[in-house]
Amino acid sequence: MEKGRKKMSEDLFTLYDLKVEVVETGRPFVCSHEVGDYFLVQGENLIFPQTKQFSLYSLAALLPLLPAKQRAYQRNDWMLSDAVIACPDPNCGAGFKITRTKQREFSHAETTVEPIYEGEDL
Repeated sequence: MEKGRKKMSEDLFTLYDLKVEVVETGRPFVCSHEVGDYFLVQGENLIFPQTKQFSLYSLAALLPLLPAKQRAYQRNDWMLSDAVIACPDPNCGAGFKITRTKQREFSHAETTVEPIYEGEDL
């Protein structure tokens, strides 16, 4: 093994795949959302398997949460329990349910050129 290179098994990290689905909240929708519309998150990729539309503004509100939802949590972390995100339009009753679907392993070396962090645990 080259100096500074980790064995492949020491190079792996795990992320959850996600499904982000439009759900009802009991309030009327005013945006273009339809119950059941969804997209998937696999690693760094957003996958839109439907041919329908998805609101740009809702996507912009959801994007900052997705990398956090992909990672492991401590049991009491609110990110684990809070799964339905409100539409960013305050007049719209749509919600976006973020569900973890499965875990996927990734290699540090295949996702960045930066070396693995060698400091104290974060």
